[in-house]
Amino acid sequence: MKEKQYTAEQEQIARFAKAMGHPARMAILAFLANQESCFFGDIHEELPIAKATVSQHLKELKEAGLIQGEIETPKVRYCINRQNWELARKLFATFFGDYQCTETSCCG
Repeated sequence: MKEKQYTAEQEQIARFAKAMGHPARMAILAFLANQESCFFGDIHEELPIAKATVSQHLKELKEAGLIQGEIETPKVRYCINRQNWELARKLFATFFGDYQCTETSCCG
C-alpha cells in the first residue's frame, strides 16, 4: 500500500484550519487581533461561554501557534503570535490563489 506524503505547507495550513474550526476560536482571534494584548478575563467577558470552555479554546489556538500567552502572576496575558499570524495569512492566500475554481474546473 502506498503511503501518502503531505507537504510541510499542507500540514501547517491544516493545523491552522483545525484550530480555527470553531466560531468561538474565530471570535477570540478577531478580539485579540484588535488588541495589543489582553488578559483571560477580558476574553471571557467577550464570549457567552463558560471559563473552562474559553480555556480549552485558548489552549487549541496556542498549541496551533496562532496566539501566545505570558503568565503575569496571577493572570495570563494573551496576544496574537505575529509571526505565525503572517504565516497563516500567506498560506491561506496562496492556497486560495493557487486553487481557483473556474467554469471548467469545479462543479457548477
